[in-house]
Amino acid sequence: MPRRDRSVLSEILPPEERAIEAVVARYQRVAPAVTRIARSVSGTDDLVVRLGSQAAASPGEIVVDPGVFQAAYARSAPVTPTEVALTSALHEVVHLVATDFDERRPLPRSWIPEPATAPPRDEPIRDALTLFADELDGPETGPADDDPPVSDDEPVALLDALGRAGGAAAEALFLALEDARQEWRHFAPYPGARSVLGDLYRASVRDAMRTSRPLGQFALAAFLLLGAYMERTELERMVAPHVAAALDDGTDVIATARSCDDPWDVADAALVLLAIARRHRLVTDVDESDSARTRSDKEEADGAAIAESVDAVRIVTPPLASVESYEQTRDAAQAVSAEDGRAGEADQAGDPATDQLVRVSEAPTVYLPTGQGGKLVVSGFPDVFRAFGGDGLRLIDEAARRWGVAQRSVSGELYPLFLANQRRGLRSGYDAGDISPYAALLLGGGLYERMFERRDLPTRRSYAVSLLVDGSASMLQPRPAGGSRKSPWALAAATLGAWTLAGLCDELQIDFEVAMFNRSFAAMTDDTEATYRDRRHRATGALRRAQGGAAERLTRTVNHYVVKSFDDRWRRVEDVMAGLFFTAASPAEAARRARLEPDSAPPVAMFDKAANVDEYNVSYATNRLGGRNVSTRILVVLADGMTRGSVRSLGAAVEAAEQAGTVVLGIGIGDETVQAAYDRNQVVERPDELAAAMVDGVRSTLYRTIAVMGGDTWWAHGSERVLYDLPTARSGHG
Repeated sequence: MPRRDRSVLSEILPPEERAIEAVVARYQRVAPAVTRIARSVSGTDDLVVRLGSQAAASPGEIVVDPGVFQAAYARSAPVTPTEVALTSALHEVVHLVATDFDERRPLPRSWIPEPATAPPRDEPIRDALTLFADELDGPETGPADDDPPVSDDEPVALLDALGRAGGAAAEALFLALEDARQEWRHFAPYPGARSVLGDLYRASVRDAMRTSRPLGQFALAAFLLLGAYMERTELERMVAPHVAAALDDGTDVIATARSCDDPWDVADAALVLLAIARRHRLVTDVDESDSARTRSDKEEADGAAIAESVDAVRIVTPPLASVESYEQTRDAAQAVSAEDGRAGEADQAGDPATDQLVRVSEAPTVYLPTGQGGKLVVSGFPDVFRAFGGDGLRLIDEAARRWGVAQRSVSGELYPLFLANQRRGLRSGYDAGDISPYAALLLGGGLYERMFERRDLPTRRSYAVSLLVDGSASMLQPRPAGGSRKSPWALAAATLGAWTLAGLCDELQIDFEVAMFNRSFAAMTDDTEATYRDRRHRATGALRRAQGGAAERLTRTVNHYVVKSFDDRWRRVEDVMAGLFFTAASPAEAARRARLEPDSAPPVAMFDKAANVDEYNVSYATNRLGGRNVSTRILVVLADGMTRGSVRSLGAAVEAAEQAGTVVLGIGIGDETVQAAYDRNQVVERPDELAAAMVDGVRSTLYRTIAVMGGDTWWAHGSERVLYDLPTARSGHG
């Protein structure tokens, strides 16, 4: 049985772990190591490696397209995900650093065949070309009929010179050989990564050889031999007999190319190997009667045969994929919009699509008790909602009076009880500070310090309350409010309840958190309406082009906005909460202001979808509560509909939270499906009921914990036990 850590990658990596965001997440874990290696290869101590929508290379910066990592994860190779993450990232960076064909030189005379009087060159590669030049079939390859004449002394770039000398086939063969040469040279200090490359390549060789044309087989074998990934004897058993004969003739040329330091010499080797392939009839014959167009088509077909065969095995990297891809990579370096000098070993290149991709990959993966897992984008709530804070404070006062929600002395009878509770916990005794009759014995035994101890007994309670509010677009829709007229009261009443609970917890000095969850394009803490819409538009369009069907998953994320964290001071977020209340109470007016002044208005467009996945947010909020060093934890979840995920998963998440010691209260707005997932639940139909349910539910829980602690029960009024009266609490009608 094969070892688990060497199993076939496609067997141990489920489809969701091969998704682009999972691939990028693995890259980010190895990015610092990749950057250090890239700096070593380039000799540039301050080289910056970034992620971007298009690969690019410039002297001080390398931009890696995260899409190129995915191909490696589709291989059936005996490697682990971590090995692939490091190797594929290192592979990409090495090629981006090492690939530079822009140096211009005079076109070598020997690259364009001339009369036999041409002086021979004494380089070993050119000797081989001279040996086979007189045996080539058909007319000698020269410049295309429509190419302008080239002066012998006119400097040209390498790929231009190679195209004139050998056409598309020479270009494709050179790029394959240069790919292998760079890997042989720059991966030599890293045998582990090099062995992973070999495993990835060997896993695809047989299928590629079986479907390739003879010229493609020859080029692929040359690539594998030059990189020392396979032995010639092994390759010869996979190829056609005349390909094996050509491979035997070209072995010395391949070995010479491996030791070259100059890509022009590798190009020389490519022309030699192409001549050998023509001698063994692997190249398409060109007749004297063929037109220039026909010759060009045949050359293109040969080039495609080479590229398709080699690309079926190697990890295709943009600078070496094709001539056009190389030029795009070099040109993109001039258009990279990333800011120089950003902190960090690796960073994204400022492209909205890549920014979103990185953001999703960095998001925590939340695992449910059912074993299901998913990404949850966690962020602070947009701070620009403060712009609506003044109007929100006015509306809060009006709504509190209209709905009968007290805003002062919210804690009521709880305050003296909590004050007394803070004073509990100390007691004295002969071994806790008093002088005992056995003091002499204690002193003699070296235990005198115990006479001055004071013991803190575990009778002092500490509390944490978390409020989780549905922030989907449906919470802003008009609904009946106890009369004939409809109004958008759901999110407004929820925000007022949160505001009141904040006052309650502030009075009692209880840790308190407010979070909002929805499913849409995730807003950022510094977003305005203009920046939010611009990011969403550009990221959505680019991701649709690059990721196809995955774009919806990457842009319509499950989001968890922390409006007020446990560690935030309530006074710091009051204006933000007030601005949120204004948006919820007057959505039409908020949208109008956002249209008129998008550069300063908060991103009200973030409330644009009515679907939610509640269970991930409940689990995440429960984990945050579990991180507080308190004895009593209360989670209040408010939603106007059931999860778009799984009711069973939501129920399991709530049950797990209860078993972990968190009291979970579920409140449904006009929707009784909340009863299916929450044992403690209540359904409300009016805004005054909603605020009261939120505050009274927390109050009753706090009263009950003091009672369980063993305090007096003179305070146990029926109105404070709403959710704990069994017939009411379990039925959901309280």
